[in-house]
Amino acid sequence: MFDFGIEGYQPSWTSGPAEVLRQHGQRLRGLAGRTLTNVWLVWDLGDDEWFCDCPVLFDFDGEQVEINHQKFDQLSVTWNTIDPGSPVRWPEFELRWRAEPLPGPAALRGLPLRGVELLEWTGPDLARGTVSLSFVFAQGRVTVFNALDENGLGFGPPDRRQRCHPLH
Repeated sequence: MFDFGIEGYQPSWTSGPAEVLRQHGQRLRGLAGRTLTNVWLVWDLGDDEWFCDCPVLFDFDGEQVEINHQKFDQLSVTWNTIDPGSPVRWPEFELRWRAEPLPGPAALRGLPLRGVELLEWTGPDLARGTVSLSFVFAQGRVTVFNALDENGLGFGPPDRRQRCHPLH
């Protein structure tokens, strides 16, 4: 299994909202009320940009959820397995974990989480059924979505072609 250059990382791939809910629903619900203390991204030092192929880490008061997308429909959610202080080894790149290197996630740091939503793409295209994970705060949201075999981040409301599955 490919570990994305991250020692000890073992992605757990799922597809579809039912499978994500079955495996992670209770734990994702349990994040509500916790404060977002850090968001970690892997940074490409050579190009000075986010390296979107690696997981995105959200730390909620010591409970770290690790989110990664691959292919068109696979989502991995893991918990407390990645140390952002450890190196990321990818042969062609010089990579390092960075806390809040982008303004969107940094603006949400310190806010309590209201809830989590699974957003299922319903459009009539190849991405149909893809699941995004969205963290909702009183002053905004951050969504990790499948950006065609890598991660993307969004900060607005769900697209009208996304079916929202709130975790209450």
